[in-house]
Amino acid sequence: MAAKWIEFLTGSLEQKKQYRQYKARINALPEPYGSVAKATERYLMYAGGMDDGDTMMTMFGDFADLWDRAATDGTPVREIVGDNPAEFAETFAAAYGGKQWIDKERARLNKAVDDAARAEEKGTDS
Repeated sequence: MAAKWIEFLTGSLEQKKQYRQYKARINALPEPYGSVAKATERYLMYAGGMDDGDTMMTMFGDFADLWDRAATDGTPVREIVGDNPAEFAETFAAAYGGKQWIDKERARLNKAVDDAARAEEKGTDS
């Protein structure tokens, strides 16, 4: 009972545990993989804008797997991210298609415009 109450206030404790494990994996990467993975992660946090913790943790788990494998195989970082690292990050995040925080704002904007248009139409019909 107490755990559910705490999770209600703080969010999923399991997701927090998974995130800490993910961060430990990224922090353990050798260079240059660690610095590129961290820079890409930072971009994902801003550009990805995911709102769904489960989807985000799946994405970060796969992200850590990608960098672990690249470091193990000695794959050059440019072969991973290509010539446009931002495009790589955006494509990577899009593959997970989870709910994003911008979805709520997009719906809010559309509703505000629809409500204003309806009010405008009522005003001109009178």
